[in-house]
Amino acid sequence: MTETLKMTSRERVLASIEHREPDGLPVDMGATPSSGISTIAYYNLKKYLGLGGPTRVYDVVQQLAQPEEAILDRFRIDAVDIGRTFNERPEDWVDFDLPQGITVQFPAWFHPRQQPDGAWDAIDSEGTRIAAMPFGANFFDQTCFPYIDGYPADYKDLPHAMGQVLWSAMVHSPWDHAAEPDFWQQLRQRALALRQSSDRALVVVAGCNLFEWGTFLRRMDNFLMDLASDHANIERLLDALMEQHLQTLEKVCQAVGDVADVLRFGDDLGTDQGPFMAPNTYRKLFKPRHAQLTEYVHKHSQMKTFLHSCGSIYKLLPDLIEAGYDVINPVQITSRNMEPERLKAEFGKDITFWGGGADTRHILNRGTPDQVKDHVRRNIEILSPGGGFVFNTVHNILGDVPPQNVIAMFEAIDEYRS
Repeated sequence: MTETLKMTSRERVLASIEHREPDGLPVDMGATPSSGISTIAYYNLKKYLGLGGPTRVYDVVQQLAQPEEAILDRFRIDAVDIGRTFNERPEDWVDFDLPQGITVQFPAWFHPRQQPDGAWDAIDSEGTRIAAMPFGANFFDQTCFPYIDGYPADYKDLPHAMGQVLWSAMVHSPWDHAAEPDFWQQLRQRALALRQSSDRALVVVAGCNLFEWGTFLRRMDNFLMDLASDHANIERLLDALMEQHLQTLEKVCQAVGDVADVLRFGDDLGTDQGPFMAPNTYRKLFKPRHAQLTEYVHKHSQMKTFLHSCGSIYKLLPDLIEAGYDVINPVQITSRNMEPERLKAEFGKDITFWGGGADTRHILNRGTPDQVKDHVRRNIEILSPGGGFVFNTVHNILGDVPPQNVIAMFEAIDEYRS
């Protein structure tokens, strides 16, 4: 890499997003719920390293751990989620025994009910079963689809309907505190304190999903049929969602727009083989609204815009770039047309790849440490030149990844850091 002055973690991440050569490879693990590590993998990693202390599950849907400072420091992580500044007291957490035979801590507000067969159900305050985790599983599945029987005549109840979806009802920090009357003041104060105490890049997760909210409310099969046959109802729903999202973005930008460095949006647009929809459908229904969201953030804050979208989104990347996204994640390099060489050559000057550094489906979980190192080195050497790359795995590190391979990955990463 080009010789440069020593940068802070924040400067390193921002330089890469701005396609300037950083002083070394910027690295993330845990700054978003799509760039983290599962509770089981994290527990095993800590045990392997001889580290004590509780393993805390900050995202209960995906069972993701909140990395502790000792881990962030050890692996020289350059970005963190400002949500980690909440739930700081021991009483904010309760012990929970996972079926894998390990004890972790869940947020104290989370009270799933165990069934006779060992499965867990999440029940909301109205008694609705909104999510379930089968015995031995590592993830809660959605069970409540508020609009499964059809679109409502109006959207006066949209906030209530959204609150019955697990991604909202079982949301990770800081949003698990969003109902508190002083939440926005807390968010600003805690983010300012984190910025003063850490030189890492600060990420705020805002979601603002559009396609995915259609699937959450209608269920995937229904919403995909609607994409083919019912654009009028989809547009009514999207307009109602946009009203909610822009209200949220206004508050986020006012609270932390001058404090956070990156705002993370989400909308899974791809399967393994290609987008869920034809590019023309994306351009008609979603692109103008995505552009409105990113434009608002760019106009009203200093934050870079980050889109999490799984799968093969190669055909949509030109439109996502035009819509104003600065960063794409998780860069699913095992999907069709998502080879690192292709992505870097065609889009490397226009968008930053936050991910794609290690395949979690085949290599990180099943390879030898040497295979992991070779794989990681190859991806870094393709994706990092000239900036435009923040190292992260392809989505979260799951429970089947052995700690030796996590360490091997970071040993390879260290070869590209000053």
